[in-house]
Amino acid sequence: MSTDNNNSAKKTERSLLLTMGIVVVVVAIIAVIGFIFMNKPADIIEGQVEGTTVRISGKLPGRVVEFFVEEGDTVHAGDTLVHIHSSLADAQLTQAEAMEEVAKAQNRKVDAGTRSQIIKAAYDMLQQANAAVTITEKTYRRMENLYNQGVMSEQKRDEAKAAYDAAVAARSAAESQYSLAKAGAQKEDKESTAALVSAAGGGVAQVQAVLEDSYLTAPYDGTIDQIYPEAGELVSMGAPIMSLLRKDKRWITFNVREELLVDLTMGKKIKVMVPALGRKDIEAEIYYIRDMGSYATWHSTKATGSWDSRTFEIKARPTEEVANLRPGMSVVYE
Repeated sequence: MSTDNNNSAKKTERSLLLTMGIVVVVVAIIAVIGFIFMNKPADIIEGQVEGTTVRISGKLPGRVVEFFVEEGDTVHAGDTLVHIHSSLADAQLTQAEAMEEVAKAQNRKVDAGTRSQIIKAAYDMLQQANAAVTITEKTYRRMENLYNQGVMSEQKRDEAKAAYDAAVAARSAAESQYSLAKAGAQKEDKESTAALVSAAGGGVAQVQAVLEDSYLTAPYDGTIDQIYPEAGELVSMGAPIMSLLRKDKRWITFNVREELLVDLTMGKKIKVMVPALGRKDIEAEIYYIRDMGSYATWHSTKATGSWDSRTFEIKARPTEEVANLRPGMSVVYE
């Protein structure tokens, strides 16, 4: 009985060992097959979308009255963006238009000869112009001193200087009118009055050209990226009011090691994936390749058997418009 039990135990042990051996062999075979047929992971290059930003500014210094857009709004070329008001420019326009009317009136009357009343009126106008120069000069000097002492803004000093310059120009015109009135209507007088009309018209056109920037418009289709001042703030001439992200200027930038350039050549069309657009695949054409310099070199860690690898910047444009593609989005190329 004991012998039968021993034989049965030995058979069970042999069966267990055989089973374990078979399992080990099967696992080894599967591992070898998996190693042989396992796909090598693809090289991935990650880049990002970039775009052109245009700063919106004007030549009219003044106060921001109203914004017609907000950050993130989509605009089209010609859309009105902001209203800027300058009381000084309005006053200069009124003054220029008045001088133009004076010049025209004088030109109409020059053929009729100069009456004593006209001479007196011209003289009175000259005296008024002299008084205006005196007042504006004092104001400007006072503003200049306050500006030098640091208690007055540059804008206020500039406004006082502009008023002084306008008064000097008005006095010059008044002097010409007075001289013309005293001299009488000669051929030269007619030419002079015609020139005064032309000069006065040029002054009006100059102020109107500045006032054209009281309403700034979008130069391109795009998206309002950032607005700098708040409504009610003063802005100086040429100061940026907002930035516009152009709709038609989008590209993709990659930084790649030089050994990968063999598959990334100028003019080649590549497929890239944009995770932010639901892993959407888009086509782009390479139009720019540039060495990034020694600061971006990948240095070898071995003394032999390897070499330093330089980094190149590659830019590619989408071959067609891609909706909702925005600067800063990641892009993946395999």
